[in-house]
Amino acid sequence: MPEVHIIGGGLAGCEAAWQVTRAGVRAVLYEMRPHLQTPAHKTGSLAELVCSNSLKSEQENTAPWLLKEELRRLESLLIGVIAPRTRVPAGHALTVDREVFAAEVTRAMEGDPLIEIRREEVTILDPSKTWIVASGPLTSDALAAEIARLTGSTRLFFYDSISPIVDAETIDTTIAFAASRYGKSIDGTADYLNCPFDKPQYEAFLDALLAASSVPAHIEGDHVKYFESCLPIEELARRGRDTLRFGPMKPMGLEDPRTHRRPYAVVQLRSEDLRSGSYNLVGFQNHMRFGDQQRVLRMIPGLERAEFLRYGQVHRNTYINGPALLNDTLQLRSSQLGSSPRVFFAGQISGVEGYVESIAMGLIAGRAASALALGELPRSFPRQTALGSLCAYVSGADPSNYQPANITFDLLPKLEHPPRDRKQRHAQVCQRALAALEEFQLARV
Repeated sequence: MPEVHIIGGGLAGCEAAWQVTRAGVRAVLYEMRPHLQTPAHKTGSLAELVCSNSLKSEQENTAPWLLKEELRRLESLLIGVIAPRTRVPAGHALTVDREVFAAEVTRAMEGDPLIEIRREEVTILDPSKTWIVASGPLTSDALAAEIARLTGSTRLFFYDSISPIVDAETIDTTIAFAASRYGKSIDGTADYLNCPFDKPQYEAFLDALLAASSVPAHIEGDHVKYFESCLPIEELARRGRDTLRFGPMKPMGLEDPRTHRRPYAVVQLRSEDLRSGSYNLVGFQNHMRFGDQQRVLRMIPGLERAEFLRYGQVHRNTYINGPALLNDTLQLRSSQLGSSPRVFFAGQISGVEGYVESIAMGLIAGRAASALALGELPRSFPRQTALGSLCAYVSGADPSNYQPANITFDLLPKLEHPPRDRKQRHAQVCQRALAALEEFQLARV
């Protein structure tokens, strides 16, 4: 039986393995944890979420919704099956219980007779095999060196941060109040706890934040390169005293029930699990030293006695220069490994940012690699789709100024005759994308 070897048991690797076996091809899935841990992972579970537990918006006719809708129509395991089963309340966002999510994905991988899981580190890519490299942003040094050898390129780095998690029982709910912005939620219940600031509290918090000590970054090069959409709060604060109030601490659409007024600023807490036993500080990724972090974050109203189950951290993210190396099915171009390279990349290492985008790359690489293993030509997704547009960016952006991307409407082709109304325009882009995907699927039948 033909087989595909997949490196990395994260979101992309697990989705890729599932797609490979749906094509009737055997999948060998390599995961080095728990024998060799990364700086950010805590368990040996497959598909462990190390940062947020949110899979972004489920509001119809948004770009994140479109990408998830395409994945559902293509029978994605992680988005179509596991995520709905493990969902926790979070307004219009698709947010999951991270422990249950990982357990469900692990169970699915272990229960598939065509998937073999090998708990070992891969350091050499055998050229006689078909590979999907989905080792993620925390790729081991040995594998990164092998990738650099194969591609002839140097590694690229940027730095990412993860948010703190607080024990629910230590939150003062006489101060922190339950509410969704503008009263909007899926089932009518409040999806967030909100910690309200008045102006003096905000100014004191900002001063303490800016004075806090940071953990030194162990970097290569002259400076730390952060991903712009996931900046640590200290970096945002340095851009101006109101930057946080117009970013992760914006109070819009919220009213403090104690004052019946909108707070000056607010920190939102999102449930981490189905029983609401812990909460994530939304958008509060940081790289303060743990002692300073506890002191500063306990200045947040309602968190004066908070116990932190996880502190914010900074970790290295590794990705390849996709436009210089990959084609639009995520396969290494012929010039990289000779006449017939059998190596694909998926997930964050391929040059995308975000959980759903990583899952999408896993689905695409899994389908393309299984086609190659069966002696078929991998099919490119239509450019009008979110999936096809992500691939077009990863393989066709400017390689000299490349940075990982989330899905946005800017990546999709413009309409020939766009309506002025933005909502109508986005709706038409989504309709066009789903129609192109349907035609793509029918062409295979």
